[in-house]
Amino acid sequence: MRKGKLALFGSLIAVLMLALPAVALAADPSGVATLEADAGAPIDFIWMLVAAFLVYFMQAGFAMVEAGFCRAKNTTNLMMKNMMDFVMGSLAYFIVGFALMYGADKGGLIGTTGFLMGGDNYDVTVYRDFMFQVVFAATAATIVSGAVAERLKFNVYLIYSVVLSAVIYPIYGHWVWGGGWLSALGHLDFAGSGVVHAVGGFVGLAGAIVLGPRFGKYDKDGKPRAIPGHSIALAALGAFILWFGWFGFNPGSTLSGHDLRIAVIAVNTNMAAAAGAAVALLITYFKTKVWDVGMGINGALAGLVAITAPCAWVSGGASILIGMIAGVLVVVSVLLVENMGVDDPVGAFSVHGVNGIFGLIAVGLWADGTYNGVAGLFYGGGTELLVAQLTGAVTVMAWAFGLGFVLFKTLDLIMGIRVSPEEELSGLDMVEHGGSAYPNFILVEE
Repeated sequence: MRKGKLALFGSLIAVLMLALPAVALAADPSGVATLEADAGAPIDFIWMLVAAFLVYFMQAGFAMVEAGFCRAKNTTNLMMKNMMDFVMGSLAYFIVGFALMYGADKGGLIGTTGFLMGGDNYDVTVYRDFMFQVVFAATAATIVSGAVAERLKFNVYLIYSVVLSAVIYPIYGHWVWGGGWLSALGHLDFAGSGVVHAVGGFVGLAGAIVLGPRFGKYDKDGKPRAIPGHSIALAALGAFILWFGWFGFNPGSTLSGHDLRIAVIAVNTNMAAAAGAAVALLITYFKTKVWDVGMGINGALAGLVAITAPCAWVSGGASILIGMIAGVLVVVSVLLVENMGVDDPVGAFSVHGVNGIFGLIAVGLWADGTYNGVAGLFYGGGTELLVAQLTGAVTVMAWAFGLGFVLFKTLDLIMGIRVSPEEELSGLDMVEHGGSAYPNFILVEE
């Protein structure tokens, strides 16, 4: 068995080595020709790379939110899953994903060139684009970890992360951003409400359904019970980090530091988040007479997700309205999903899936024509754009949920995806990683 694994590893290294000569003399790997052709290129390079670094920092935000909303006994596991999303995602996207997403188009369905970043991809501009895109791929992957938290096997999660980064995310991304059939139809998604957030949200929903709820989530009559997270401070810190990172996520998607629309996009991003948090907090207060910090956090994230697709094409006022609606949707969805027997510990589907779809629809309604002439239904654009947005929304729901369900169901049949009841009750930190995140504290299960 060990010799077989070593042989497989050796074969992989051999394939990588054989690929290297093919990229040695291609394109402009030094950047000299690019700079000679465009003296203003450094501004775009710096802008996109700084934006990419901000989006990468969002991995820390997701990790903090998930850890805070979950129990202390699973903190190490959640940290590791968020890290491995970027580790496995980077490798899978470099070898396969980027080519499927941005390679030469094949019938509007997939890219077919540039695997292992070979050939003309060995170029400073393409490498810049890869860096910007790989952090988006990792974001889509890490959304799922919250939906399946506290009961999924770690080795299964690694397999899932590779499949999403290598296949599920890039193929749908090709349809929208890589010149595929949805973009040809006129479907628009500026920074990824659908490509990133709805993909992650609906795959997460599929995983949560296949896994089933955590022990203790529902009483004998099927009524949901709260399982409090162990640190609202960590969750709030994560929300601040995500909000900050979104200023790279959305404005960076202009792909140019010369595009002054970045100012409008930044304000729109901020206002939607603020409106989402305020509305979710107020609705919850009127319902429970408690100022629920957790719902306020998810309201802010819902607003950020919803504005991600329309952020370049709408005004600040429309952004506030979009954020307000997102705040309502996340509260309604969290309650509805929970009452349907689906255990999503951090509300990942409600934040990213539901509001990712709403963000796509928002483009077709509130795009005001002031940026690249994109106008929605409420600004004289007619129904054509709205139909294209609805088509993309239906497509991403079917694609992400369908493939997510097949993936998790297949893995469950082959190897079992859920830890044993004893392991779940004792916590995944000790079982999967051999140590607690809080070794100097006594952890008491409530």
